[in-house]
Amino acid sequence: MKKLSFLLLGFLFVSNALFSNGVAIKNAQTSEYFRLLSSDVEVTVYDQIAIIVTTQKFLNNTGEKTKIKYAFPLAEGANGTGLRWKLGNTWYAANISPSPQDTTLPGGGNGNEALQEFLGATPLFFNLEDSIAMDSILTVELTYVQLLPYDFYRVDFFYPNDYSLIQDEALNYQHIHFLLESQRKITNIELESHTPDYINFNDSTAEFEFDVYETTADLDYRAYYELSPDDLGLFSYSTYITDTAFHCDLYGNGFFTFIVEPDPQAEVIQKVFTLIIDRSGSMSGNKIIQARDAASYIVNNLNEGDYFNIVDFATYVSSLFEDHVAFDASSQAQALNYINGMYADGSTNISGAFSTAIPDFASNDTTLANIIIFFTDGEATTGLIGTDEILAHIQDLITINEVSNLQIHTFGIGDYTNESLLSQIASQNNGLSEFLGNDELEEVITSFYRKIRNPVLINTQLSVDPPLVTQIFPDPLDNLYLGQQLIVVGRYDEAGTINVTFSGDAFGQPQSYQYTVDLADTTIPTYQFLTKLWAKKKMDNLYILYHTFDPESPEAEEIENMIIDISICYNVISPFTSYTGGGTVFIEDPFEEEAAYGDKLCYAYPNPFTSEINIHFIVNEPAYETATLRIFDSFGRLIDVVAVQLNGKGEYQILWNGTNLEGIPVPSGYYFYTIQYNKQILKGNMIKL
Repeated sequence: MKKLSFLLLGFLFVSNALFSNGVAIKNAQTSEYFRLLSSDVEVTVYDQIAIIVTTQKFLNNTGEKTKIKYAFPLAEGANGTGLRWKLGNTWYAANISPSPQDTTLPGGGNGNEALQEFLGATPLFFNLEDSIAMDSILTVELTYVQLLPYDFYRVDFFYPNDYSLIQDEALNYQHIHFLLESQRKITNIELESHTPDYINFNDSTAEFEFDVYETTADLDYRAYYELSPDDLGLFSYSTYITDTAFHCDLYGNGFFTFIVEPDPQAEVIQKVFTLIIDRSGSMSGNKIIQARDAASYIVNNLNEGDYFNIVDFATYVSSLFEDHVAFDASSQAQALNYINGMYADGSTNISGAFSTAIPDFASNDTTLANIIIFFTDGEATTGLIGTDEILAHIQDLITINEVSNLQIHTFGIGDYTNESLLSQIASQNNGLSEFLGNDELEEVITSFYRKIRNPVLINTQLSVDPPLVTQIFPDPLDNLYLGQQLIVVGRYDEAGTINVTFSGDAFGQPQSYQYTVDLADTTIPTYQFLTKLWAKKKMDNLYILYHTFDPESPEAEEIENMIIDISICYNVISPFTSYTGGGTVFIEDPFEEEAAYGDKLCYAYPNPFTSEINIHFIVNEPAYETATLRIFDSFGRLIDVVAVQLNGKGEYQILWNGTNLEGIPVPSGYYFYTIQYNKQILKGNMIKL
């Protein structure tokens, strides 16, 4: 059994756009929005796992009482885990509805290019059902989870804070606070876009903060931190839900995540690589330009020892070389000239493209990694047209040509691709599928190629002894690549020590790496997010399976219902669900929130919190008695009681350890508290992550 140092750190495919300020839309056609008064973003990162609570205050300055739709430019890969809003002194919590979100815009407005650009490809929408009075303030708070982009020990943070497409007026207040806790040594952190109020770090924690008053929001936040390439090892995350009310499924109350990264000294497997480019007529304009640029990037970043070819198709299919050729200066120059000569015209012959590409892999050296990247913006219009016909044709080509270990990664561009076909091509051939907007091709393809450029272990599998874990995703596992991460999530019912083995092939020889992991037997408050991450990966896996069936088929309907059930029970948004209101009234706060905590008679910090929280309050009278702190959940149920002795006027602090009356850590969610002494009752609220 060979040992190799791996790193478990982060998970999920991500894009650079992480989150942004939302917009309150009255009429998109006439660009009527509530004025954004302030933006407050709290980012808590565990290694690379970012938990974001973003809060915006809006003023109804439209001159009338009106309804609005809230829209938030959520990045692809991010998942909403909570939404609430405040009118007057009352907070309301949104529920998850078993129906896709309503993407229509108030007043129409599909031609509002500025708004469309601001919202991006995967916005979150929420209809506020109540009309909002003229000159009143609406506060909206969205919580979600996402992995920050990682590439060769550097983690990037991007916040599109530029609100100039929506509003010219200055915001009263802008604030961002970023806190990082890392199991791996932190070597640097920088806020590149702004001068922070403070920034510091040590081996395991890093933090920066920035705020500004009476300034337009016209500059994005950009930051990064770096992790030591020498500080590698096995890090695992697990938590066991002890709440007896948990009953989403029968897979057990344990949740875990393993994130694996190869040692930087691991030897890179040479690859045989084909890029298949759609150059049909629908690819004309900017799409073919992006295709050429993406292809040029790949050719300029092949490794010495790689073999490659380019296949391009429309009505007819062409290829750069008759077979794969070694990458060198001469073949590189030929490829770049070939790419520059591509133009868009003709029909879409998908089957013909694979008829040309797959035989090139016939009887290849099995020690190499065989990879195809395929992208198209349309459905097949010539050659074989049916989904089943094309899928069978690809498998026949693989069998006849004795091709082994082939990965086919597929990318659909725009609104007219055959998602079912592309999903099945990828899932049947150890690949990944992704669907892009019309202007995302170059960025996504080049980023994806960087991830798969340097394979170190192929045909990766995971085994566990004793077999305590189940529901492991992704399924199948991805290969391991230098400077990138393999993300594994799963479930368990019985805690204990397990031996985890990652195995696969490297240079034609079997390879395996073994680690010992302790699965938690109790609730670890810091890792409560694992439940939502597992739910997301489970839904992602089901969504791929969904696309293998006709959307109207009983099989697709059954899968859709399974995704909806997971989404609602775990409170994680899916393609088939959405946030909906009225909402549940869960707190009334008699105090106006102020920018400075000290302006309130009571406040809780840090808020949101993960394990414990300090509740501060001010006594303005000579009280010499016991003050009682009571904690309630969002349903008004009493959770915990804490007493503190008062010794006259002054400021007091009570530490709540986040447990209930039985000493068990409470689950993530919204909580509120009261502090009672004499005839005074102070109130406040807090969020447990």
